[in-house]
Amino acid sequence: MQNNKHNQLSYIDQGQGTPILFIHGYPLSKKLWEEQIEGLSSQFRCIAPDLRGYGQSALLAAQVEKQHFSMDMFAEDCANLLTDLGIREPVVVTGLSMGGYISLAFYRLYPNRVRSLVLTATRAGADSLEAQNNRDKAVDTVTHSGSRAIFEAMLPKLISPSAYANKPELVKRVEGIMDEATHEGIVASLLAMKTRPDSTLLLPNITCPSLIIHGADDQIIPITEAQSMHNSIPEAELVIIEKAGHLPNLEQPDTYNQVLQRFLRSL
Repeated sequence: MQNNKHNQLSYIDQGQGTPILFIHGYPLSKKLWEEQIEGLSSQFRCIAPDLRGYGQSALLAAQVEKQHFSMDMFAEDCANLLTDLGIREPVVVTGLSMGGYISLAFYRLYPNRVRSLVLTATRAGADSLEAQNNRDKAVDTVTHSGSRAIFEAMLPKLISPSAYANKPELVKRVEGIMDEATHEGIVASLLAMKTRPDSTLLLPNITCPSLIIHGADDQIIPITEAQSMHNSIPEAELVIIEKAGHLPNLEQPDTYNQVLQRFLRSL
C-alpha cells in the first residue's frame, strides 16, 4: 500500500469505484484497515487517513496548544481530504470506536456527502461522568508515565480474551500500531472524546443506509450500545461478529469483509 501525504495527513488512496472513507479509532492508525483495503480495493476506492497525531501524520505540539481537538475537527479534516482528492460524490463513511464518533460528526456536518454509514465498535452517547473522569486519569497517566503505560493497560481490552491469549502476532501488531501515536495526539484526543457532544438525537434523523458491526466479546463498548443505535437509526442493520472484541475487523477480517461487501452490494 502506498502512503500519500496531504498537508500533514498521511493517507492511503487505493482502488477505483464508489469511495469508502475508513476512519480509525484511538490510539491507532490507518493500518487498522489494511485487510479491508486489500479485500475491497478491487471493487471500491478505499481512502484511509492517519488522523492528526497518529501513524504517519505529523503533529506539532503548537497545534495542540493553539486549539482543542474535537470530533468535528477530525471530520473536517476528512472532508477536506476528500475535496482535495476531487471526490464530490457521496462516500461510504466507515468508522471504528473514536472513528465512529467522527463518522457521526461527519454525517451531522455533511449529510449530503454520506452515501452510507458503517459504525463499528462505537456508541452514539456522550461520555458519562465516570468516563470523563477516566479520560482525565488517562491524561494524567500519559503526562506522568508516558504513552506506554496507557497502552499496556488498554491492549488486553482491545481484543477478545481468547485472541489476547492465543494470537501473540495480533497482539504484537496492535501494540506496534499504538506505538506510532504521538503523546500530543493521545492527550488531545482523550480531551476531545471527553467533551464530544451526544449524538443520540441525531440517530433518528439518519436517512442513509446504515450498518452497525460489533464484536461479541467487546470489553470496551458493550453490545447494548450497538443495539441502542440499531433501534434508533431507521432501517439500520446490526451484525454481531463472534470471537471478536473491540477490533472485529482485525480479529475476524474475513467475516468482517464479507459483512461489509454484502452491505455495499445492497446499496
